[in-house]
Amino acid sequence: MARKKKDEQQPKNREVAGVMGLRGSVEEQPITHTLEINYMPYAMSVIVSRAIPEIDGFKPSHRKLLYTMYKMGLLGGGRTKSANIVGQTMRLNPHGDAAIYETMVRLSRGHGALLHPFVDSKGNFGKVYSRDMAYAASRYTEAKLDGICAELFRDIDSDTVDMVDNYDGTMKEPTLMPTTFPNVLVSANTGIAVGMASNICGFNLREVCQTTIALLKNPDHDVLETLPAPDFPTGGQLLYDIREMRAIYETGRGSFKVRAKWRYVKEDNLIEVYEIPYTTTTEAIMDKVADLIKAAKIREISDMRDETDLSGLKLTIDLKRGVDPEKLMAKLFRMTPLMDSYPCNFNVLIAGMPRVMGVKEILQEWIAWRRECIRRRVYFQLGKKKDKLHLLKGLERILLDIDKAIAIIRETELEAEVIPNLMIGFGIDQIQAEYVAEIKLRNINKEYILKRIAETDDLEKEIADLEDILKSPRRIGKIITAELEQVVKKYALPRKTEILEQWEAAAEEEENEAPTASPVTVFVSKGGYFKKITPQSLRASAEQKFKEGDSLAFSRETDTQAEILVFTDHFHCYKAKVGEFDDCKASTLGEFLPTKLAMEPGENVLQVVFPGDYGGFILFAFDNGKVAKVPMNAYDTKSNRRKLTGAFSDKSPVKTILPMTADDLLAAYSTDGRAMIFSSALLIPKTTRSTQGVSVLTLRKNSALERMTLLSQTTIVNQSRYKAKAIPAAGNILKPEDLEEKQISLDV
Repeated sequence: MARKKKDEQQPKNREVAGVMGLRGSVEEQPITHTLEINYMPYAMSVIVSRAIPEIDGFKPSHRKLLYTMYKMGLLGGGRTKSANIVGQTMRLNPHGDAAIYETMVRLSRGHGALLHPFVDSKGNFGKVYSRDMAYAASRYTEAKLDGICAELFRDIDSDTVDMVDNYDGTMKEPTLMPTTFPNVLVSANTGIAVGMASNICGFNLREVCQTTIALLKNPDHDVLETLPAPDFPTGGQLLYDIREMRAIYETGRGSFKVRAKWRYVKEDNLIEVYEIPYTTTTEAIMDKVADLIKAAKIREISDMRDETDLSGLKLTIDLKRGVDPEKLMAKLFRMTPLMDSYPCNFNVLIAGMPRVMGVKEILQEWIAWRRECIRRRVYFQLGKKKDKLHLLKGLERILLDIDKAIAIIRETELEAEVIPNLMIGFGIDQIQAEYVAEIKLRNINKEYILKRIAETDDLEKEIADLEDILKSPRRIGKIITAELEQVVKKYALPRKTEILEQWEAAAEEEENEAPTASPVTVFVSKGGYFKKITPQSLRASAEQKFKEGDSLAFSRETDTQAEILVFTDHFHCYKAKVGEFDDCKASTLGEFLPTKLAMEPGENVLQVVFPGDYGGFILFAFDNGKVAKVPMNAYDTKSNRRKLTGAFSDKSPVKTILPMTADDLLAAYSTDGRAMIFSSALLIPKTTRSTQGVSVLTLRKNSALERMTLLSQTTIVNQSRYKAKAIPAAGNILKPEDLEEKQISLDV
């Protein structure tokens, strides 16, 4: 009966088990729950323990490798095989030997990825500028710590940073390195985590330390004054735009361009490229040039080869006869990685949390962290000195009666009672008694004890000084400053990347010149719309259509090969040829110049100028009453350029941009109803485009220059009333008969 009952129940039990098994394998749960329980711990582990650097400038893999080398005695000794270092590092870093060795390669002097390498290497460690130059196996290479690592480990044994157990609890390792300089900005660092990344460019050690010192003295210091731009171990030329750089410094995000350095060897008719951007390799450059030659987009090159040797990088480009090297390099910068962008993402772990910070904020965080390191070091030293002073105070008691101490020890029958008897006999504590009891027999004399006690006064002074340091943030700041100055003195190197402040942006596309010049009429609206209309189309319909609220600024008869200069409120000048624009009809709006010329977001057109043969000059009238006279040929470039930065001064808003072929009489109007007539011959031409000009109109309080125009285009009757013999001049109040409608011009 029992067996039968059990058999009857089996199918039912099996059915239930099957359902339960099915439910266990496909149980539904919200995706948010799965992400929180399974994915988030993994993501946080990658962010915190792998990919994002901390305030000392290191990732965990870097820190574990360098600390292992430090414990191996490789800071001052000779080199050892890299394979030995990799094996020892596995005690802290549970990864494969290949991953650990790759970390060592990047930190090595031979690889050249850092401005100040931390590993003094011997052997083939590859090169950062080469994709295919493989580094030798770890059994062939040797390494030790570079001299600058002394600044990483200074006072690491003085409780300056927290020490934690390694992954199996067999040894301790530091959570951070107590670096005496802001390595987080000196050493370039890149990491890709889960959902975020970090890309920190390197800066010159001297400039970083000087900026930190300046911030310690003045928290409002402008870091751009002492830290103008990043620096790279591969050199190159950084195309400097102060607005872009300031945005990067303030937000921690942005990008800038770096291009190669080259020289032309006239005797051999060839170009030598000897420095390239940090973000590219020689192989990537040569591959791209080869592709362009195959596609017949570059015809000026007869051969290109890599002549890199022990003396350094060198790419040689053989030119065909009659080729202009300047124009060829401009084309190569535009079309190959010889000019590349470096994207910045200053993402740093602060107290275990990732934060994207600007340069100043990073330095302020480093200063706060370094202050804490100094305090911990002082506390450690203070404790040691107090302990020593405590022992010497016990010795001082013994000095009162050495014979009594000897008698206590001799008359004590049990060894365990020696310490208690000394404590009772002299009124000292156990630590002092043990110290006294451990003194050698030969040292139980007055001379020895008096020498030890003589240290008491010095110790008390040192303790008082250390306690004062702990109470004085100013003194801690001086200590940090002194350490930074020593780092600069010992390890600073000249800047490798040249800062190029005056440069012209290359066009994104090649200029398509029309084979013959065709007559056209150009219409430009105040809103920045450009129309190119043929004579036939204009005869068919001459009535121009504009966007609502827009109107005609000016029109001009010209041809398709004529150039135009477009000045914008971002202080840029865009160059283009009339032939690049599509033919329009009068009934269309035309082409929007900011879109056509690929202007920056929010950039607006101020004026369109036809330079002709680049004779004459351009006048820039500014809000502050100054006028700049810039020769037109300052905007003439030998190579094919589209964007010129720093086209005019950014110190005051521009009110009028006026092209002129010869000197003439001008009328300047102020916002308080005054006018002044002067000759442009009184203005001295300036060779630099960004000149602030000279004062022309003397302004009263709360007034500004409103506009400036040719006198012949005004309706001023009483001209002698407003004429100025010298500038600056205040002008006179306009009489009713001299008032006029505002001249038609672009809004500026």
